[in-house]
Amino acid sequence: MLVTQQPVLRRFWYPVMPSSHLRETQPQPFQLLGQKIVLWLDAEGQPVATIDRCCHRTAQLSKGTVIDGCIRCPYHGWTYDGDGICVEVPQFTEGQTIPAGYRVQAFRCAERYGYVWVALEEPLLPIPEIPEADQPNVRQIHQFYERWHCSGLRLMENSFDNAHFSFVHVQSFGNQAQPKPADLAVIPTDYGLVMKAEVPVINPPLQQKNLGIAEKTTVRINEQTWYMPFTRTLKISYPNGLMHLIFTAATPIDDRTSQIVQFCLRNDQEADAPAADIIAFDRQVTMEDKAVLESTDYDTPLDLTAEQHMPSDKPGIIMRQKLAALLKQHGEVEQRLV
Repeated sequence: MLVTQQPVLRRFWYPVMPSSHLRETQPQPFQLLGQKIVLWLDAEGQPVATIDRCCHRTAQLSKGTVIDGCIRCPYHGWTYDGDGICVEVPQFTEGQTIPAGYRVQAFRCAERYGYVWVALEEPLLPIPEIPEADQPNVRQIHQFYERWHCSGLRLMENSFDNAHFSFVHVQSFGNQAQPKPADLAVIPTDYGLVMKAEVPVINPPLQQKNLGIAEKTTVRINEQTWYMPFTRTLKISYPNGLMHLIFTAATPIDDRTSQIVQFCLRNDQEADAPAADIIAFDRQVTMEDKAVLESTDYDTPLDLTAEQHMPSDKPGIIMRQKLAALLKQHGEVEQRLV
């Protein structure tokens, strides 16, 4: 799917970077759907975002500095507030009025779950609500933030494909002796879909410690939620009552590259399972996925006849159908989706 050629994708919220990446005087650049933007903290300490170019001579504002919550261009010192309005032109004489046209495009920007989110145009859906994040007995663990050379749709399809566990994840939790995927229930929603499945898995030594389950095998009760277009949560419930929820977003940088944001939520304590061990295991799993996903074609349709479809393909087919319907609704066409 060529994300930069679908304007409707600009109408969604995407997590673009951890909030901790923003400093008081240090702006940060990012590219979202091919659009270069700059982010910084305003005078109230809230994240803001504008296009990453000065309206004067198109210099990158991200190479400038933040002063009193406004960003100053490194070229001639023109300064903009979080709404993109030019508030200072050093070359003007005292009392000279700054024309209203001296401004840059500003974008919607918000902080949630410890990350800065941006929508390039009026959002069709809100930032995903994760009820577990507000529960007092749940801790959040930042896992990783990096670029992958794969499309967001590819990653979403993979996340909901339970037929790949026994092969891609044979070194972590997959059981190659039982290659048949677990039965699944798929429920379409207004914002995406929900998939439920009970999956028997291998429980290696590190995971035995992380889960507090000594057996060499266990069962995952999976509840996965897809939020259009490229965000998902995987809520795993274990027999001992442990909840491990993984949030993953494939924020589209361009047609070939995604910024992967991942954190997890757990209803246990650091003393029960150190964050470093949890990150280590989930990191192993995601690197197994990455090795396969980066080998796929970023823009290939799901060229399968009805006879070739497996039950595990159903979530991916629904994703493509819902995205195709979304594009059609907004007068856009992506022939390679389905």
